[in-house]
Amino acid sequence: MNAATRLQQVSRRLPDHIAVRHAGSELTHAELDAQARAFAGALVARGITPGDRVGILMHNQPEWLVALLGSWQAGAVVVPYNHLVHPDALRHATLDAGVRLIVTPAVDVRRVHEAMGADLGDLTIVSVGAADGDVELWQDVLATATPLHRIVPRLDVDDAMLMYTSGSTGKPKGVRQTHRNTVAVAEAAIDAWSLTEADHALVCTPLFHVGGLQLISLPTLLAGGTVTLRRWSVREYLDDARDLRPTFTALVPAMMADILTHLQGRPFPLPDLRVCAIGGSALPQARLQQLTEVTGVVPVNIYGQTEQSGVSITEPLDEDRREGSLGRPLHQVVQTRVVVPDSTPPRTAAHGEIGELWVRGDTVTPGYWQLADANAEKFVDGWFRTSDLVRTAEDGYVYYVDRTDDMIISGGENVFPQMVEGFLAACPLVAEVAVIGTPHERFSSQVTAVVVPVRPGTTAEDIAAWCAQDPNLRGLQRPRRIEIVPSIPRTATNKVDRPTLKRAFSSAG
Repeated sequence: MNAATRLQQVSRRLPDHIAVRHAGSELTHAELDAQARAFAGALVARGITPGDRVGILMHNQPEWLVALLGSWQAGAVVVPYNHLVHPDALRHATLDAGVRLIVTPAVDVRRVHEAMGADLGDLTIVSVGAADGDVELWQDVLATATPLHRIVPRLDVDDAMLMYTSGSTGKPKGVRQTHRNTVAVAEAAIDAWSLTEADHALVCTPLFHVGGLQLISLPTLLAGGTVTLRRWSVREYLDDARDLRPTFTALVPAMMADILTHLQGRPFPLPDLRVCAIGGSALPQARLQQLTEVTGVVPVNIYGQTEQSGVSITEPLDEDRREGSLGRPLHQVVQTRVVVPDSTPPRTAAHGEIGELWVRGDTVTPGYWQLADANAEKFVDGWFRTSDLVRTAEDGYVYYVDRTDDMIISGGENVFPQMVEGFLAACPLVAEVAVIGTPHERFSSQVTAVVVPVRPGTTAEDIAAWCAQDPNLRGLQRPRRIEIVPSIPRTATNKVDRPTLKRAFSSAG
């Protein structure tokens, strides 16, 4: 079934309920659906047929959701572009997916033209706002369209989106997400967090990523609730969280660090915020407790991937948090298996043994777009290999260890950067930390901690002295190199940009 059908049902049930807020404007569920119908009609009038690809290049604003729902209603496949995508990646995704039309703000029209160059061809650009060049204006497109009153049928197995990965180790790969993937992950979030039409999500994670779209926005809208869209600014985010009284939000560790640094221990109660999902890595309980102390919010760690259409593991709200745990898998939509790396035939790891997480189920991608070799490598007997190392406990809780490609081999031993980061995050001198491997004459690779301190004047020696007191940071896990920096480079989704860090500190130190 076309995912748009479920959202259109919400508009019929709750036509006057606010669906989307942004910068002082509001759209009800009925108004959101009406604009989506108009955009769907405009696509059909321009020759877009079922399965054709429509690109969206913008940050968090209502037009993003209108373009998404309208594209689905017309039977099209949406290609969400990372808003900060570099020109080569933008051109690659456009040509690789065969995008026929792109919706983008006026300020980015020139960027599309420059990225595509001679490859622009018959690509239609719809500009949100007045822009120079050969474009169509969003306002005119909607105003002159004949609304589509019948959703174009799509099957569960048909693609709803091609979401391109960041491409830090090569060209971005198009991850196929079907209509069933999309609805299943939204239903799983609704079930896990008991979302209803009374819920209000404050969305600062980007819509072009599963953390902004499938984790929080689509589940809230499908439950009949309200989403408030904004870009990340810690001061403005906290003002919204206080004044708008949302019940649901999602953050990445860098955002949580920004909040703690901004508040400096000052109480900032947020009594209505009942679900605060933290994704990106499993944070230590000491760090999560700091957020609870200043806001009263009890955050939950989550785990997900683009290839899993969003969240697949989360901490249950009604159970005590476990140090370092991601929670339990959402077994109604995904099955999990932990496999000992390089075992032949694949051997399931025992409880407590580190292995690679394999997944299959309703939320798992059917594969990468037009990449037979990658699909052959990543899929084994129907299981998707996540490249994430985890361990499990007997009670079913999953504990994240690291990415297989981020692991540091120092002196012949495996060291897991995110585990070291977790220990360092408990240091009162540390605001943010990222751990990477850098060259070492004797050990080949050494553990290097890149630290943003809480206070100016903090030295590497201060951090090293604290590490010396922690038994978890001895031996090869001890940071042999500590670099003090004003900030840590981030990707557009606010994750640590490890390739940039490794390039910056590639020389021996």
